[in-house]
Amino acid sequence: MNNINYFTMLEDAELQTDPSLEGQTAYLVRELLVSLGENPNREGLLRTPQRVERMFDELLSGYKTDLVTMVNGAVFQSNYRDMVLVKDIEFYSLCEHHLLPFFGHAHVAYVPDGKIIGLSKIPRLVEMFAHRLQIQERLTEEIADALNHVLQPKGVAVVVEASHMCAMMRGVKKAKASMITKSLRGIFQTNEKVQRDFLAFIQRNGE
Repeated sequence: MNNINYFTMLEDAELQTDPSLEGQTAYLVRELLVSLGENPNREGLLRTPQRVERMFDELLSGYKTDLVTMVNGAVFQSNYRDMVLVKDIEFYSLCEHHLLPFFGHAHVAYVPDGKIIGLSKIPRLVEMFAHRLQIQERLTEEIADALNHVLQPKGVAVVVEASHMCAMMRGVKKAKASMITKSLRGIFQTNEKVQRDFLAFIQRNGE
């Protein structure tokens, strides 16, 4: 693309853009398209800034959710003393380094100490932290810390398995590479049998 066409495109975009008619994110996406050498006023891109703004609102909705609101009182007294495990929780997140997706499954377990949490709250907990700009290591720790804070159980264990588009599409370009992170608290750290049971359970496929 020659400089004349690029600057003509830039002038056209500026003339047809009214920042007051769209959100700040949409306006910045429009500016990004221009900086990449595109024409945001062509048919295919005309509504792209607004679509991208709505996409980020959805994918980063975790910033608008806090732990107390998410739990919403769904913690109950219980005499149950054995492991509670929710496995294969699908999640999607955005890598904070390149704003590219990473996605996979989380396995979350705890051993109660007088309190349990509603089943749906554990996937929601994963989702709350996944819907922020993340690195997998921090995501794993945040899930474990939050559940530990809410329940104060005998122990918490979290394993996250994910594929990262930043490694698949760019850089090393290894499409089959995946990353596994884990975070153990309490009895999952100190009791080898409990830890082994947890790891054995998450490795079973439909048994």
